[in-house]
Amino acid sequence: MLAHEVLPGLLADPAGPRVTYYDDRPGPTQGERIELSGAVLANWVAKAGNLLQDELDAGPGSTVALDLPAEHWRTLYWALAAWAVGATVVDGGGAGDGGAEGRGGAGGASADVLVTTEPRAGHPAQVVVTEAALARSFAGDLPDGAIDEAADLATYGDHLDPYATAGASDQALVTARGAWTYGGVVGDAGAQAPRWLVRGDLTDVLRTALAAWAAGGSVLLSRGTDNDALPHRLEVEGATPAPATP
Repeated sequence: MLAHEVLPGLLADPAGPRVTYYDDRPGPTQGERIELSGAVLANWVAKAGNLLQDELDAGPGSTVALDLPAEHWRTLYWALAAWAVGATVVDGGGAGDGGAEGRGGAGGASADVLVTTEPRAGHPAQVVVTEAALARSFAGDLPDGAIDEAADLATYGDHLDPYATAGASDQALVTARGAWTYGGVVGDAGAQAPRWLVRGDLTDVLRTALAAWAAGGSVLLSRGTDNDALPHRLEVEGATPAPATP
């Protein structure tokens, strides 16, 4: 299965949960719980994909840098959107949150498109993301030409017709840990419809989510959760820790 073929398969059960996200970190988003069904996830992907190809000319041969917290629900739909239009997802990270869920390398500066929570002056094609689920605009100053995701994403279409798609040998994901093609990035879950807690860096999160979804499963993201509280969270959500990412 190719990277961009995973999402359509989830629509066989459009109402089933595919992403569940908790934010337990101190701050304005503490206490958030977000759950995305297959249909809702596909809607976010369609809007982001239309923005990428219509506004920023993203497609096969172009790179989309994700400078987002790895363990965040928005990171997942931006990656899926990039793959839907045939682009390559690259680590675009800055300092990140630190710890296991920190961001990646420094690929954002040279990428064709930058998707970030931390605007960078001078990048010609960037989308600025606000983490909060109900945000209606970015709270800070935006560089000239930057797109405010919170304000603008809802205006894009709910159906995506990619102008072109990638082939099996095209690069899907490039991080400090390696590079994977569209035909090689989706691993074998080794289980049917797993419900996995996903933790780690961008490689861990994206590759584990793809494997779970390809097997008809779902993922749990639990950001900033105390280790003592995690077993109860897993029990409530019916999830198990994901196996290590190869």
